[in-house]
Amino acid sequence: MSSVPDPFEKVRRDGPVMPAEFQGETLPMILRLKDVRAAARDWQTYSSAAACRVPIPSEEDLRTVRQFPIEADPPEHGDYRKLVEPFFLRPKQPEVKAQIEAVIDRLVAASVEAEEIEVVEQLAVPLQSRALTFLLNVDESEAETWIAWGIHVFHEQEGGVTESPLEAYTARKFHEAESTPGGDFFSALNQAEFQGRKLTFEEKQGYANLAFAGGRDTIIHTASRIIAHFAEHPEALAWLREHPEAIKSASEEFFRVFIPLTHIGRVCPHATDVHGHEVPEDGRVSLCWASANRDEEFFENPHEIQLDRRPNPHVAFGFGIHNCLGAHHARVVTQALLKSLVAHVDRIDVLAAEELIERRADYERVVGYSSLNVRMTARSNPTVA
Repeated sequence: MSSVPDPFEKVRRDGPVMPAEFQGETLPMILRLKDVRAAARDWQTYSSAAACRVPIPSEEDLRTVRQFPIEADPPEHGDYRKLVEPFFLRPKQPEVKAQIEAVIDRLVAASVEAEEIEVVEQLAVPLQSRALTFLLNVDESEAETWIAWGIHVFHEQEGGVTESPLEAYTARKFHEAESTPGGDFFSALNQAEFQGRKLTFEEKQGYANLAFAGGRDTIIHTASRIIAHFAEHPEALAWLREHPEAIKSASEEFFRVFIPLTHIGRVCPHATDVHGHEVPEDGRVSLCWASANRDEEFFENPHEIQLDRRPNPHVAFGFGIHNCLGAHHARVVTQALLKSLVAHVDRIDVLAAEELIERRADYERVVGYSSLNVRMTARSNPTVA
């Protein structure tokens, strides 16, 4: 089994929190699984109702809208969440799941036919973008716009807060849906009512911002790391081919180890002692998913990728009331990718790679790839995914 480095291993053993500086603010990073879960459940002490401050680093300079439902607390959170849950449950529908599997299988088959492929831009971004069209129930052609954004569109604005390409796009789609409503995500939000009133334009934009940004980098980076893992460990791909019943558990293990989102923030409405670290009123804490997913108390040999690991109580999709809306979609997409790789690919060779590394003063961790060039060798007798 392969081992993946964990930058939080030593400090997690030494204590339950690690103070770390972000944007001039020192935050306690909660590292252990039971403590992360407890904090995620305790929304009165660790609040999410803070526009643009839930992500770490905060995003005041990257967007102008508050994301819903993630940046809300009960009871409003539940009311916001139920408005869009039907769309995020669409991958449970057999026909939607089949559409996602078909488009991913087509992309993988084309990758095998090419002499060389840059995985991030030519496979992972198209895979994520096209699958999202089925979730939002829009025409698949919309994916061409999203593919053109690449992987950095939400993090490269200049000159402070301005309307991002994403916000400009979603504003246009809401206006178009007003004149020509349909069964899509934008039309549904135009027609939705929150606590007896129509959603404001800012609220609709907040939903759309999260729908696009929240599930973009996570799926893109997880897909590229899976492909790199199979290149580095061909025996893992061969084992999964011999044990297709393990595709579900394998996807959960990849989520656990390859989680691109290191942590998420919470705001303390009152001064709070966080395992010995004093957080002032309106100060923030970090729920460190990446560390919790390696907690030795809950995961045997936590740094090894075990494709048949069970149980696997990871928190890659969060925990508690804010458990990720897109979790089922991500699972369908990732399992479809694994099925297609098993069906079509004999081996993968890395030709060139540039890791995307999250570098902070207190830690560094690989979250994905800026670029990953590979050659995929076809199976002599490919099967149908």
